[in-house]
This record gives sequence, C-alpha cells and structure tokens, in this order.
Amino acid sequence: MHVSRDFSHYVRTAGEGVQHIDLAVEGVHCAGCMAKIERGLSAIPDVTLARVNLTDRRVALEWKAGTLDPARFIDRLEELGYKAYPYETESAEATEVAESRFLLRCLGIAAFATMNVMMLSIPVWSGNVSDMLPEQRDFFHWLSALIALPAAAYAGQPFFRSAWRALSARTTNMDVPISIGVTLALGMSVVETINHAEHAYFDAAIMLLTFLLVGRFLDQNMRRRTRAVAGNLAALKAETAAKFVGPGEISQVPVAAIYPGDIVLLRPGERCAVDGTVIEGRSEIDQSLITGETLYVTAEQGTPVYAGSMNISGSLRVRVSAASEATLLAEITRLLDNALQARSRYMRLADRASRLYAPVVHATALITILGWVIAGAGWHDAIVTGVAVLIITCPCALGLAIPTVQTVASGAMFKAGVLLNSGDAIERLAEADHVIFDKTGTLTLPDLEVMNAADIPADVFELAGRLALSSHHPVAAAVAQASDATSPIVGAIEEAGQGVRAVVDGIEIRLGRPSFCGAETLVSDVTNLDPEASVVAFSKGSERFILSVRQGLRPDAQAVIAALKARNIGIEILSGDREPAVIAAAHALSISEWRAGVTPADKIARIEVLKQRGMKVLMVGDGMNDAPSLAAAHVSMSPISAAHLSQATADLVFLGRPLAPVVAAIDASRKALRLMRQNLWLAIGYNVLAVPVAISGVVTPLIAAAAMSGSSILVMLNSLRARGASREIV
Repeated sequence: MHVSRDFSHYVRTAGEGVQHIDLAVEGVHCAGCMAKIERGLSAIPDVTLARVNLTDRRVALEWKAGTLDPARFIDRLEELGYKAYPYETESAEATEVAESRFLLRCLGIAAFATMNVMMLSIPVWSGNVSDMLPEQRDFFHWLSALIALPAAAYAGQPFFRSAWRALSARTTNMDVPISIGVTLALGMSVVETINHAEHAYFDAAIMLLTFLLVGRFLDQNMRRRTRAVAGNLAALKAETAAKFVGPGEISQVPVAAIYPGDIVLLRPGERCAVDGTVIEGRSEIDQSLITGETLYVTAEQGTPVYAGSMNISGSLRVRVSAASEATLLAEITRLLDNALQARSRYMRLADRASRLYAPVVHATALITILGWVIAGAGWHDAIVTGVAVLIITCPCALGLAIPTVQTVASGAMFKAGVLLNSGDAIERLAEADHVIFDKTGTLTLPDLEVMNAADIPADVFELAGRLALSSHHPVAAAVAQASDATSPIVGAIEEAGQGVRAVVDGIEIRLGRPSFCGAETLVSDVTNLDPEASVVAFSKGSERFILSVRQGLRPDAQAVIAALKARNIGIEILSGDREPAVIAAAHALSISEWRAGVTPADKIARIEVLKQRGMKVLMVGDGMNDAPSLAAAHVSMSPISAAHLSQATADLVFLGRPLAPVVAAIDASRKALRLMRQNLWLAIGYNVLAVPVAISGVVTPLIAAAAMSGSSILVMLNSLRARGASREIV
C-alpha cells in the first residue's frame, strides 16, 4: 500500500516565488557532513538554497515555488546516508537531550572499560613480556577482550552507525576511518590472543573510543550552550494575545489571527505577542532580551513595545504594528539563525580539506601496509603499522578547527549584542582598521529628545504635549513623550506640513512650524545656542515658545570612540545631515575627520579612496541611503533599529541603545580569527609531525589513539577561548 507524505504544513513562503522548509538531520557531526549534504541537495534542480546549521543539525532549504515536493529532500538525504524529518523545536530539543544522554552513557562505559583494560595491560606491558608464562599472558588478554569487546560494541555506536550510513550510501565521512581503525585493532587483538602472541591492542581501541567520545560530548554541549541563546529567544514568543473584538469585549486568539491596526490588551506578568504602540495605560516593561536595555522601561501612551517584552505592573492597550513573523523578535531570531549557519572562508577551507581527507587517510594506511610488506616485514607488523596510521591521521581535529570557533564566537557575540548576517563577517571585521560612522541614528539615538524642556513652564509644556498627541509627526511624538501627556485634546485639527491646532478654554493653541505659530523671531535665540537642533514652536494666545528637538548621542558613544582609538583604528563621520549638526557631534566625540551633507555616492567614493590606500573599512550606518555604502565597505554594521534594506545589506547587526557592541564585535572577531588560525596550524602541524612517525612504525595503535584524540580535544579547548566577548568597553 502506498503511503503519501504531506509536508505542506512545514513549508512557508520565503519571498516572491520562493518556498522554504527546515529539516532536522540525524548523524551530522562534522564539516565534511555539512559539505556533502549541501552539495547533494543543491544538485536538485530548482533548489536555490541548501544550508546546514551544524549547531542544531538543521538544514534550511529554499526552492522555486511549486516545482518540488519536500519529500524529495528527505529521500535525497536518505540516499546520502542521513535520516531527516521536518524540524520542530520541541522534538529537536527532545532528540538532542536523548542523544546527549546516550553519548554520556557511551562515554561512561568506554571510560570504565578503559580503566580496567589498562590495569590488565600493566602486567603485560611492564617488564620482559617474554618472561611471563603464556597462560598468564593469554589470561590477561582474554580478560581484556571480555571487557573491551562488548564495551566497544556499545560505546562505538555513535561512530559505527554514522560510518555504516555513509558506506551504505556509497560515500565516506570522518567516522569511517575511525570505525575501520577500531574494528581492525579489536580484530587483530582477538587474532593475536588466539595465536598466543605477546601483544594485543584492546587498550588502544577502547582508549581511542573514550577520547573520541569525550571530544564529541564536549562538542555537542558547546553547541547546545550556543543554541540555548536561540532557545531563549524562542521562549519569549507568546503564542496567543488578548485581542479587542468589540468596545468592551476581548478574545484570546492565536498570534496568526492578529493583524496591524488591531488592539490587544497586555496584562501584568504577560509577555507581549506583537510589536506595537501603547495607546492607553501605564506600566513598566522589561525588554532587556530584545533591545539590550537592562533597566525597566516606563510604558505609557506613545511608547513602542516589542514582542517578547515582559509587562511588569499595569495593564496596557497596544495598537499592533507588526505580528507573527514581522516582529522585531522574529527579525532577531532570523538574524541569529544566519549567525549560526554562517560559513566563513576558513570554514570553507576546512570543508574542502575534510572532504579530501577520508580517502587520503585510507590510501595512506593501505600504502603503508603494502610498503612495509614490500620492505620485508610480515603482514602482522605491517597491519599494526597501518592501523596506527589510520588512527593517528583521522581528520577530527581539522574538522573541528573552524566550526567550533565559529559556533562559540557567534554565541559570544550575540551575548554582546551582535548578530552575524554574513558567513565571513568575522574574518573581514577582524581585518578592519578604519571605521566610518553615519551620524543620524548611528552615533545618535533614533529617538528625538526635547533638549530645552526645563526652560518651558510645566503647565505650558504639558498642554503642548497633549496637543502633540493629536499629531502623527515624529517631532510631535517626541514632545508628547517628554511631557508625559496622557490625554489628547478633543477637537484638535492637524494641518498637513504645518502643525496641529485646537481651542482650549476659548484660547487657540498651536504646535508646529514657527511660521504656523507666529514665532519666527524666536528661532535664532535657540539655534544660536544649539546649532544642530531642529525647532518646533508652540503658541497659546499671545504667548510664544520654541522647543529645541534633536537626537542625542548614544550614551556610550564617547567611550566607544576612545576605545577604537586605543586600538589604533581610524575614525571619521560621513553624514548627509547639516554641517552644524555634524560639527557638534564630531566635537563632542573628539573626531577630527568628518564630512557633512554627503550623498550616498559621496560615501562610496570616500570608501573607494580609503580602499586604494590599503585600508579595510568598517561602515556603520542605519538609513536607507546608507545601504550602498554598507555594501561597498570591506565590512559593515547596522543597529537593529535600521531600515530593513540596511539590515539586509549589513554584515552584522547590533542590538540596543549602546554603541559598545561595535567594539565588542571587533575584539571578538580579532580573537576568533587568531583562534581559527591557531586551530588550523594545530591540526595541520599535528598531522605533519604524526603521519611520518606513524608510517615509520614507531607508534603503536595505543599511542596513535591518545595522540589523535588529544589533538581534537586541544582544538576544542582552544576554541572555547572565543567566549570572551562583552558589552563592556575596556
């Protein structure tokens, strides 16, 4: 009976004419597996993307809409030797926990067997073995076999299963030489014991498995810690919200049933399920995991709130601006996925090396055996040497050299408030020696502030704020927020391009352009004191007031610029803003190189000039007009508040109000690049030294197992040093 498979529930639209599905794939352990899967799936016609995330063993697939059945991907993965099924977070986590426990059991059994077999091996390997009675020697060997064989059969399952799937698919992976080496060592030991030989290698085989399992367990737990960051974000998502379906009626509905313009109720202790703006109520909200703000934020009329934020005290009515996959939280989650799936230049190099390594290892071992036989050695000694070569040349260290650093570094950078959006961003950012900042929204905060609020009488400012609530202009929103106004003035009229007016107690009040309020003569008094400020006027009868409104510098901008200078990084400002505003920012930050009124073409031209001088430019900008220069720079960053086009163009995105993540990202990338290079040299240097020694026949399988496993563990421990990214500026 034919059973149909319908995976349409797991397919989503990724763009115009493009469909997407995530599949969980079992048995992915190394860079070689990643490369094989991506090549195999990319070869299917109409597939536009096949990217493996080694951290959670997930493959992201995109294809031209309507051309392929997702079941074909699962069949293709089975042909490649991997079991796959649609990815679901809860089932993936359960599978991961079960696999981790299984690995721990295997490690416990292997370690226990290793200790006991090594104890039994001491009498055999110490002293003059030939002086021992054959019966004594055979007894120790058979006792070792009784412990090692069942232990290896169980503890070796993670490697044996993976190798069998690969061989069944007529391909190889790094578990194939491991399995062959262990099997040959055990098989030879049994033969040696039956023939009453002096030496057996049960200790080498079980020790090899122990070391390998330690490495695999450490690798898996390291990835789980990094993936926990994504899990924390997923936990912030609320599945339902209290939606107003009538004047006084609310209904608890799924997030998928909420659309922009709807109004939802956010009660104390609830997580917000949508992005929106508070229209009624007052409370405190915790949005630290979304925007990077560590302190509670006062939420009141006009305050933006984001999905994943926790409401602490009062109830809020929120008008929805984005829901489901359009929220800021969803955007951050997608960027984090990009970070965990990113493929660097060094990782691609390791991929190619690992892909060639398995056949090279097998060929080297076979040539060693034949070479020793041709040289006059017996088959026994030749095979022992071949097994040692097979074990010592296993490419585990090389396969772990780059992915482990990439995984640890991307997790550390996320904790510092930085998300990768490009595979080789770490290497390119580490090379940056000159930073160009846009001013508006980058060095300054995206929100406007009223700078002279203290100079305006409190009752007048409160009235201006109430009038501002009737306007949609961002400057008016800044006035409303600064005044703490909560109730708009009834009957207010907004005149497009001019301002808003109303009548209160028989007196006309106006807020808007100075000409609209009859306050042109007062403008110069404010602009002379603050040249970079924009002005908005307020009139009440015959009284006239000028409000100074501008974007404030990010709170740590001065410390960040000083930190960059301390790292010998050149700094300049390129801004399309007015010259007085740019001069004020440059002076406040002690930046001597600046240009005002520049166009996108001017920014690109400046970047090209710096490139010709041999500089590696980091462009940090947020506006739509920054997108071309972000793409032209050697590497680029944008704040999470940036326009979507800029985010799509930027190689890295940073969260929150502080600018500190820029320095943290540079420090983390430089450290990660050093560790990548160190790991590559460790892996290559180990093989350069170990292979000739193994071929010469002076290395036993036991020593080969310890050396190979030790190199892998050393690479992983070195990779863990990439965890040191921080938001703090040193």
